[in-house]
This record gives sequence, structure tokens and C-alpha cells, in this order.
Amino acid sequence: MTTPREAVAAVVDPEIRVVTIDELGILRAVDEDPASGRVVVTITPTYTGCPAMDVIRADIRRALAAAGHPDAEIRTVYRPAWSTDWISDTGRAKLAAAGIAPPAPVRPGNAVPLTLSVRCPRCGSPETEQVSRFGSTACKALWRCRSCSEPFDHLKAL
Repeated sequence: MTTPREAVAAVVDPEIRVVTIDELGILRAVDEDPASGRVVVTITPTYTGCPAMDVIRADIRRALAAAGHPDAEIRTVYRPAWSTDWISDTGRAKLAAAGIAPPAPVRPGNAVPLTLSVRCPRCGSPETEQVSRFGSTACKALWRCRSCSEPFDHLKAL
């Protein structure tokens, strides 16, 4: 039998379909009341106004219903704000394998770093350039590798 945590952790991000909401760090908590069986899921969007949140909530409800928990509450919290540091190592590896350059970790106490170069997720070259501040979604930027000439998305560091 699938636990509520396992069911929710397996929900795939609708915009970056190679990672789950757990691997991306959107999933904050899954709590189940032992007496009533009611499940409360806490999530944080990657940024305020993320258009994927309605789909994520619907997918969470669907996953929980399939696991035998049709009555669930989904809470969206904004503090602390989501950070790319919350992406798991597995999530970073999956992003890179899919041709999306994962962001470098942000160090506590520092401002968000200025990205001067991003390693190409296809060939590993640092000889890359930003083509557009906006990629296929608002949380990604479009880059191109000067070595292999391939375009790729880079998940913006937050």
C-alpha cells in the first residue's frame, strides 16, 4: 500500500516533467492525522504566481485519491520562499540528463549570484552564452553552447 507521502512525492512537475515535486523541492510536508486519516500536504511554489500550481494541486489530489485518501487539504505557503537549494541531488542529476542546466547552489547569507557562465548539460563546456532571460517557462532562461551549438534551458537560481 502506498503511503500518502509516497503518493505525493511521486507527482511529476507539470512544467519540468523529468522531476517530481519532491525532487524539485516544492513538496514541503505530508502529514496524516492518525485518528481521522485526513492528510494535509504543504507545498511552496517556485515563485509567486507560478501558473503550474493549479495543476500541481489537482495532481496531488488525484495521487492521494488513488492511494485511498480522497479527503485531503493542500496548503500553499510562501515563507520561507522556495530556493533552488531545495532541489535534491537526484533532481539536479535528472535536470542535467534532460538537457536542463541545474542552478549552482546559493550560499546562505549571500545575494543570488550573477551567472556569467553555465556548463552545457550536453557536452559539459563552460563556453556558453545566454540567448534570452526567459526560456520555455518563466523559471528558466535560454542558453546556447558555443562548443556543441546546442540550445538548452537553465533553471534560474533563486
